[in-house]
Amino acid sequence: MTYFPDYLKTYPNMHTASPLHLSKNRLSNGFRAHRHDFLEFSYVVEGSGSETINDIRHPMCPGTFTFVLPYQVHELFTDPGSTLVLYNCMFSMDLLMEAGLNDSLAELINDTSPLPAFAILSGQDQERMHLLIEDMFREYNGEERHRRMMLQIRLKEILVHFDRYRRIGEKERSDSLQLSKGSPTVWPIIHYIHRNYQDELTLTDLANLFAMSISRISEVIKQTTGQTFVHFLHDLRLRHACSLLVSTDMSVIEIAHEVGYGSYKTFSRIFCESKGVAPKDYRKQKGGR
Repeated sequence: MTYFPDYLKTYPNMHTASPLHLSKNRLSNGFRAHRHDFLEFSYVVEGSGSETINDIRHPMCPGTFTFVLPYQVHELFTDPGSTLVLYNCMFSMDLLMEAGLNDSLAELINDTSPLPAFAILSGQDQERMHLLIEDMFREYNGEERHRRMMLQIRLKEILVHFDRYRRIGEKERSDSLQLSKGSPTVWPIIHYIHRNYQDELTLTDLANLFAMSISRISEVIKQTTGQTFVHFLHDLRLRHACSLLVSTDMSVIEIAHEVGYGSYKTFSRIFCESKGVAPKDYRKQKGGR
């Protein structure tokens, strides 16, 4: 896929110590095609419709749980006369990666088996999922002690429940479901770039670290993000720079170095090319400090 619709770059709480946002939404007319670089799950409680993930369509009805990986293009459709009522949870990859790739839920985004991105739960499994998500929603909107810890526990419970359920009948389903597009080894690479974009980072560094050729690692990054490695790196750095310009009183030179540019001149040129204005003018437009 060479064309990517809307690129959603932020969500509430994204830049906090607990990068997670949970909401309950009503969709009468679906939701436009979009992608983002964070993880998302949805769970339908009422209504009917469908969803496409990288052009693969699945139904949406009460009990449908969907797990969307970063950079996957997805679009929601509501059936005529219906209203989809669903929970949506957006969260950082770090919440799955924090325990290390060998002992965490990171396998959910690095699994080589042909597992579907959704499951339609029924019976006791549906009831249990509904209770887990409702409990997480109450916790999210509450102010109890240890709220952050409880949210992460509920998130992991929900994802484990989904992953176990979708593996039921895996062999039967795999014949009729297409594989998700992308390389099974790409997510640790994407996560590494997200964590280290402020440093000097090259394709050669990544190739050596992940034991892949430069051409192959370049290919999987482009296939997954829709951007070349260089554009992807610039995008991450500039997003960080925009946030600092608006929310801090750091000088532009300090910000350039903070986000990974060794040269103010290079930072200013790339910023102008991307945003259409100089960094100082961007700060004034956005009412920054």
